[in-house]
Amino acid sequence: MPGACALQKREDDDVLAFLEKEVPDTDSKNIRIIEWRPSMNFYGKDYVKLLSLTVEFLKRADAGRRTTAAFGRRWVRNFFKNLKLINKALLYRQADFPVIITGSGPGLETALPVIEKIKDSCLILAASSSTLALLHRNLCAGFLIATDGGSWALRHLYPLHRNANTDVFLAVNLCAALPSQCGHTPFLLINDGSFWQNIVLNALDLPSVAVSQKGTVSATAVELAMTLTRGNIYLAGIDLCVRDIRTHTRPYAFDCILEQNECRLTPVYSQNFIRSNLLKEGGSMDIYASWFKTQLSSWPKRIFSLGGSHELFETSFPSEQSTSINSHEYFKTINVKEDPACFCKRGAAALLNAFDDSRYAENLRRELAPLLFPGENSVNIKELKAAITEISDRYAITETYAKDSHE
Repeated sequence: MPGACALQKREDDDVLAFLEKEVPDTDSKNIRIIEWRPSMNFYGKDYVKLLSLTVEFLKRADAGRRTTAAFGRRWVRNFFKNLKLINKALLYRQADFPVIITGSGPGLETALPVIEKIKDSCLILAASSSTLALLHRNLCAGFLIATDGGSWALRHLYPLHRNANTDVFLAVNLCAALPSQCGHTPFLLINDGSFWQNIVLNALDLPSVAVSQKGTVSATAVELAMTLTRGNIYLAGIDLCVRDIRTHTRPYAFDCILEQNECRLTPVYSQNFIRSNLLKEGGSMDIYASWFKTQLSSWPKRIFSLGGSHELFETSFPSEQSTSINSHEYFKTINVKEDPACFCKRGAAALLNAFDDSRYAENLRRELAPLLFPGENSVNIKELKAAITEISDRYAITETYAKDSHE
């Protein structure tokens, strides 16, 4: 029964939403499932379903906690460092044209010939990791989306600037790692909805679009695409699995690292084999696939695959249109009102002032303590303010030096 299936999907979403709301990120590592087996005899399938949803939530929460512990402080540093790159911001109004989202999975190679035929009638929203593969086929995305905070992510954006492409827009979370060349590109700022980011962006009067953190750029791209357009969304290269030893599309920005390390005992083929096994054992792909499976039930039925993506997604193709879309009708570039060199100091000052307000202090402490002091249970506001000040001073010095050298 379609109605019964829809009701079951909604109940599953309600359980996960309840757990996400009631279980803080900092406490998930201490949670254990305690079963009372007679309950299974009484509730049967409902019991098993609830147990599986709880296990899924804990796996996802544990992956998020480990990522936060490893990268939290870097995310905050990137956020303040990247503020000085914002010379142009982007405003948008919702469109009706279709959007193609490109990831860096091997399935992208299958979809590229299709994308070449319909590129003028669709907006291409590309994960930064797919940039090199698109440029190799002389395809240019309308948007590049970057959310990865690791320094290695810079390699994905370098090809864009080597090709001197000035027409592309950047959809970025400021916690991502961004090269300094991005300062000439219009930013569509992605606000993850956290309280501390809202305080800073509002204080600097910077427009942003709210998309909560998803753990994978592909999921963030889908949420962003649904905000930007009412049209259908087509996925390419979002494989959510490892096929044999192929982990990414070709060419890929990290291929040169494997080639540089190649020798008689460690050929590229063997390195690919090792990397694919590590990805399989890590289980991250399974977590992402599980998340997408849950979300598809709540998303509008306008998300399809161009072929080669995960079996979760229904395959469909957009109809070819005779007229090309004009993105400038829906996206407007504006210059920021002030010198971005002062954004770091002003943003930090807004955050420090919020710490002094009893209405906001505890919420900020809960958000920033896991990022700046991972693994520590009792972090006070004084320590957090000192950490924010240290980060601000570091990049303010860099900004002052750069400005003096330019003068």
